[in-house]
Amino acid sequence: MTDKKLRITMSLVGVILTGISVGIFQAARLGTDPLTCFATALANFFNSTYAICFTIITGILLVAVFFVKRHYIGLATILSLCFIGIMADTTRWLIELVITNPNMTSRIFLMAFAVLLLSFASSLYFTADMGVSSYDAMALMASKDYQLAAFRVCRVTTDLFCVIVGFMGGADIGIGTVITAFMMGPFVQWFNEHFSEPLLKSKQAIDTTCAAC
Repeated sequence: MTDKKLRITMSLVGVILTGISVGIFQAARLGTDPLTCFATALANFFNSTYAICFTIITGILLVAVFFVKRHYIGLATILSLCFIGIMADTTRWLIELVITNPNMTSRIFLMAFAVLLLSFASSLYFTADMGVSSYDAMALMASKDYQLAAFRVCRVTTDLFCVIVGFMGGADIGIGTVITAFMMGPFVQWFNEHFSEPLLKSKQAIDTTCAAC
């Protein structure tokens, strides 16, 4: 597999896992991730669905990113815009079809798994550097381009904003929301350093060695 194919695979898998993790959050009913809170609040206000509002929000942010720092737009950006909302709704439907009345233990397990899965998924397509979701670009721009603070600080700030709006709009706020808002940034950074970046660097090292042979 070439370096480009690996990056494409990382982007695709990252986006798919992101949508799945959001659906798991929703099924756990212990609070959703911050962006889902924001989208859900708008869905409640306009009597719409999460998928539609998520697509509208990310579309608006995409326009903003295009005019400010368009290098964050790529394959993963388009995939996120088109598929995350649909994947989330489908995953939630499947889980609720199989687990009709989950007990608290099951819900806690689902929530914990969703937090780790979302962090891992984000790490994959961040590191692939083939574009990120327009929401993720907000924290990345503040951190890398404007150097306002470390990524984990910028991510916590954007997440908290979404949580506040979600709370005001009647979204499902719970322990999962709080954990994600404060821990997503550090978790993503951990996966970057211990999995995604080493994976990509090892592939590049292999390609360099083969080219020298």
